[in-house]
Formats: sequence, C-alpha cells, structure tokens
Amino acid sequence: MSGFQMRRLWPIMTPEPGDPQEAEGVLNPAAVRGPDGELYLFPRLVARGNYSRIGLARVLFNGDGDPCGVERLGVALEPEAEYEKRPDGGGGCEDPRITFVEPLGKYVMTYTAFSSAGPRIALAVSNDLHQWERLGLARFGPYQGIELDGVDDKDATLFPVFIPNPSGGPELAMLHRPLFAGARRDGSVAPEPPDGNADLDRESIWISYTRLTRESDGSHRLGRFTSHHRLAAPLTSWERLKIGVGTPPVLTRLGWLVIYHGVSEVEAPAPAGDGRSRCYSAGVMVLSSAHPRVIRYRSPDPLLAPELPEERLGTVGNVVFPTGIDRRDDLGSPDRFDVYYGMADDRIGVARLDLPEVLPEVHRPHPAPALGQVTPGS
Repeated sequence: MSGFQMRRLWPIMTPEPGDPQEAEGVLNPAAVRGPDGELYLFPRLVARGNYSRIGLARVLFNGDGDPCGVERLGVALEPEAEYEKRPDGGGGCEDPRITFVEPLGKYVMTYTAFSSAGPRIALAVSNDLHQWERLGLARFGPYQGIELDGVDDKDATLFPVFIPNPSGGPELAMLHRPLFAGARRDGSVAPEPPDGNADLDRESIWISYTRLTRESDGSHRLGRFTSHHRLAAPLTSWERLKIGVGTPPVLTRLGWLVIYHGVSEVEAPAPAGDGRSRCYSAGVMVLSSAHPRVIRYRSPDPLLAPELPEERLGTVGNVVFPTGIDRRDDLGSPDRFDVYYGMADDRIGVARLDLPEVLPEVHRPHPAPALGQVTPGS
C-alpha cells in the first residue's frame, strides 16, 4: 500500500424509531475496549431541542470480525451538572472521546458540556465504562493574557500515557479546539493565506499539558492544563475554514495516529442566504512518537468526504465527523483500524483504515515552524 486509505464499511447505528431520546439523531460516538475485551460505543443521543445525552452501546461483530450493529445498553451521562444545563431546560453532554489513561489506571471521558456559557470541555472517569464520576470542567492556565477557562472549547481528547512537555518533562496532554476571539465564528472565508502559510485566526488543533496531583488517599487527579501550543491550523482547501481533532491518539509503529476533521465551504442550494454550505471531511495526522508536538505527516487530501446519501442528507448535511477508533488487536491486526464517525449529524458509520508500510511523501508548502510541522521522516 502506497499511502493512507479509508474504506467505508456501512452505517452501524441509526436513530431508534419512536425513541424520544434519539428524535434528532445518534452521532459522534466515542469507541473504546472495555475490561471485558468488548468494544463499546458512547454515541451522542439528541432529543428534541438539541438536548444531548451520551449513550452506551455494545458493538456487535459478524463472522468475519467486522462491526455489523449495536446493542443499546442505556445512557452513560445526561445533563445534570450546572455546567451542562441551560436556564430554558436545555443542555448538553456532547461528542465524547474516551481514553484509558495508564498513569491514572482509569478510563477518562472528555466531552463537550453545553450550557448558557457556551461549549466547554468536561471530564469524567470510570473503572468499568458503566459507572461514571464527573470531575467537572477542565481547568486551563492563561495563554498570552487570555483566560482560557472563559473561552469556548470543543473536540478534546487525551493521550493515554505521559508525553514530553515543552521542557521535556513527562506530563499528560490534551488535544482540543479553543475558539479565540479572533476566530471567525460565522465560518466565513478569509483571503487565501500567502505562500501557503496557515491563517492562524482560524479554529485550530491545540495541545496543552497537565501534571497529575496526588491526593491524601493515594489517588491522582488532573491538574490545570498549561503550556498551550498550536499544533496545527487550517492549511489546504478541504480544511480551509477550520480543523479539529477527531479520534484519540493511538500509538503505532509510524507514530501517534490521529484522525481529524476539516471544514470547507461548498456551493449548495439553500432556501435563504447566499447558498453556501459547509462540508466536514476526515483526514489523518501522524505525530512523532518521541515528541508529539512534531507532525510527521498530514493528509494533503481528505481520506473520507461526504459522498453517500446518509452523509450528504440529514440533520446537518455534508458531514463526516470521526470521533472513535478501534485498533483490531483482537484479530491479530495491529495495523488495521476501524473508525467510527457521525454521518450528517444523524447516524453513525464505520470505515476501515489500514496503516501503510511507510509514511507517504507530501509535496506542498508547510506552515510556519510554530505549528510543529516538519517533513515526513523527521
């Protein structure tokens, strides 16, 4: 195989007819293996009024070992904390990612808590994936005088092990997508960046670090996230509006594998307005295993773009949104990954990704060094 390729399998979860908790869709699931070796999905369940819960389902496999359906097991989290609720009765626990964090010895869920203050990153932990304890909102140190605790933030996920912080010390790290004041909230398109350089005002993928603090009972907890660094900004045409992390980082023989989403603008019929619409596609990023602030490879083109009717038509059209990944160690195939993704904010699909033998060559302008981008093979 000469490069990264992603092959669709099929839709794996659709809204249950008549279930009010899924009236507006099931989408954007976390995917993680439990202590029992089973694969579990944590889909966002959307009720009327965009009221979102995080569900729990077990993935079913056919005789060939391919995912073929789910068994619903209930709700993992629903809006209960103040930071998850709005005064009008609405609220949201949205778009989870789950990582087994080895230094904690626990599963950690990062999810978007949606209250009247806007979207924020919230944390919960579990020993078994069935019972969850909320840790509250993630806490951030300031960045260049900006209090990140007051900044909208989404699309967060943790590394499963300690990685080097900017000073070389071992810390836990989070990938996330803060929306700074200079970012374009309406998604409008700025002039093309000169010479292929990235527009740093667009929504980007950031990396932040935290230490574990030891409690009196011997347990550990996450501290405040600091040492913020813009890992990658929108660069190519398929991601020119914004990018965000999709799946949790997985360590492979090529480096840390991350599937991410990019957003572009497309022409589409619309009953009002200028007729423009957004298109969400998926690409791949490989970070250095030794220094994950260094990008070894980044997709010049999307690996998965909205093509199927289920991806083009739905609650929000033209959306492929990857959030869950499962390395198929259970089949003896550590280079094979199943990627679970939201389809048009309405249902969930799964696609197959096979790791190439070597990282492909990419011939295109690179962004500024501050983004951590280097040539393949570094």
